[in-house]
Amino acid sequence: MRMPRLATSLMAGLLFLATSQAPWTAPAKAAEIVKSQGNAQAAENLSNATCLICHSDKSHALTTKGADGKTRPLLAISGDKFLKGVHGEMTCVACHQDITDSRAPHKKGAAPKASCVTCHQELWETVKKQNLTKEKERLGIVVQNIEAYKNSFHARPNKEDKSRVNAACDNCHDTHYFNVPPRGTSKRTDWHLTIPNVCGAQCHTDELDEYLTSVHGTEVVKQQNPKAAVCTDCHTTHDIANTSKDVTKLLIIENCGGCHLENYVTYRDTYHGQVTKLGYTYTAKCYDCHDSHGIMKVKDPKSKVHPDKRLKTCQKCHDGKKLPLATPGFVTFGPHANTHDFERYPQMWIASKFMNWLLLFVFAYFWAHSLLWWHREYRDRKDRKARSHVRIDELPPGESKQVRRFGLVWRIAHLVFALSVMTLILTGMAVFYSYTNWAPVVINALGGPRVAGIIHRTSAAIMLGIFFLHLIGVAVNIYRHRKTFRWFGPDSLIPNWKDFKDAWGMFVWFVGRGPRPVFDRWTYWEKFDYWAVFWGMAIIGGSGMMLAFPHVVASIFPGWVFNVATLVHGEEAFLAAVFLFTVHFFNNHFRPDKMPPPDIVMFTGVQSLEEFRRDHAAQYQRLVETGQLEKYLVDAPSQPMTLGSKILGIVLIACGLTLLLLVAIGFFGGYTPQIAALPPR
Repeated sequence: MRMPRLATSLMAGLLFLATSQAPWTAPAKAAEIVKSQGNAQAAENLSNATCLICHSDKSHALTTKGADGKTRPLLAISGDKFLKGVHGEMTCVACHQDITDSRAPHKKGAAPKASCVTCHQELWETVKKQNLTKEKERLGIVVQNIEAYKNSFHARPNKEDKSRVNAACDNCHDTHYFNVPPRGTSKRTDWHLTIPNVCGAQCHTDELDEYLTSVHGTEVVKQQNPKAAVCTDCHTTHDIANTSKDVTKLLIIENCGGCHLENYVTYRDTYHGQVTKLGYTYTAKCYDCHDSHGIMKVKDPKSKVHPDKRLKTCQKCHDGKKLPLATPGFVTFGPHANTHDFERYPQMWIASKFMNWLLLFVFAYFWAHSLLWWHREYRDRKDRKARSHVRIDELPPGESKQVRRFGLVWRIAHLVFALSVMTLILTGMAVFYSYTNWAPVVINALGGPRVAGIIHRTSAAIMLGIFFLHLIGVAVNIYRHRKTFRWFGPDSLIPNWKDFKDAWGMFVWFVGRGPRPVFDRWTYWEKFDYWAVFWGMAIIGGSGMMLAFPHVVASIFPGWVFNVATLVHGEEAFLAAVFLFTVHFFNNHFRPDKMPPPDIVMFTGVQSLEEFRRDHAAQYQRLVETGQLEKYLVDAPSQPMTLGSKILGIVLIACGLTLLLLVAIGFFGGYTPQIAALPPR
């Protein structure tokens, strides 16, 4: 029954006077008075003590009618806990400004309902006006979290009940007791371990049940391990997004790397990881293989990546429809293989060491060769020394003519081959260096990784096609001249002892200890360029074919061959790109004797007599002595042909140097994971 209004007002006034100095100690006594005198109507005074007359957890249970007309219990507040929270010094009506009286149910004024967002944003605006942002830095972080929340999945209207959002502040934070303990304290650890229950018990019950059976959940709940992942480690705290969105999928990968850094780095070395680093999510991600909430240890028979279940997991993507069906070799592929653990990945260790030594030898030799050569020719030019190394007593007839070195078919093949190689380098290195700023730009411009992959494989087919057609042409040519062809003769591209002597003789000439060697039709560096293509076709082409048809390869070989193939494919491509655009470009375009670039002999097919005498003096002398020089003399190319060849040469050189710059950015920039280790909890 209700107490008379006058008696109620008097009692409330006495309570206010008694509790004005200690607002959270008197409510218990006030509740006892109310209990002893019946269900009293609260006074009009809206102090914290007045509110606790009904809302104290120490008072008898009171009920009220909700908006739906149904009876519900009043919220019970513990004054002791409230005082320990961040809001402990505030009054109830500071937040609940719409409540204007102490009657039950309360009359509501024009002020809006209690809003965490509005309150904190208004406080922050006040702090900024008072220039206290440094002193109140924590409040600024709260406002940042609010902005993140506004754009989050939680802030969206609930599908079943549009009148409310998916999750509001008080669904995760108890607004009356909210108090995040300082980092590094035991209380912070205890608080952190409650997060799975906060997320799961209220909303995500199915996910919580699955999580509790996982290796993460076991560590958190049973072992009380604060380092194990909880919901917010993967999904973040306030800017939680829809997991079907690409940005969320990519963020979860990064968050996995926050704990599993080494596995994250090795994952990025695979094609799966390179594509996701480019911003696309159609390749396998961490949770596609390991599951999301029910992650088990690899050795656990229930784990999706247990050897007995791994093939089935691979076949989720490699299902025989969108992708060729995964075959048994997929099981032994190492998605986290590295090059430094010999015990676990001996094949990768050996392949890595071999490629490192190969790159070191090739670059050390040829870069030293190029630098010394440049210095010698530059010095000779500066000293105005003669560049001819064969004495010519009289010039041959037809001085206005030039020497034919390459036929039309050879020149077309060289151009198409060069274009295909440059395209391969662009599309391949954009994936190889997926962590650079330029790689996503290139891939997006090409239409995405799938389109870039088609372009890459098409270019590879063109390159291999030209290579095999060349082999057929060489075989036919040898057969036609089988009676006169000498395998180690001056017209053969097969290396001989003279080439080794010439290579040593060039270094002797570089340092001024002897004359420059005299070369015949092919120099030793031209032969190296020629045979390097065979090596490249075997290594790059072979490994590329294996990666292009994994289901076929995996039906014959173990999965670790893909790890080795990926390694040597990328390293050999790097070797080819850097060699072509440094050593090959220097030998043919940037030597002092070749300046200014470009050398257009591979576009016009002809060379001036003066340059031919200088570069191939032995062949020139032999042709003069045998009277065969006339057969090689042709008219000089027309002016348009010469100009077009120069423009084409400059464009190709510019493209090559641009590719070299991109490769250098990727190599010297190195891969630094764009994630930070999780902060102390």
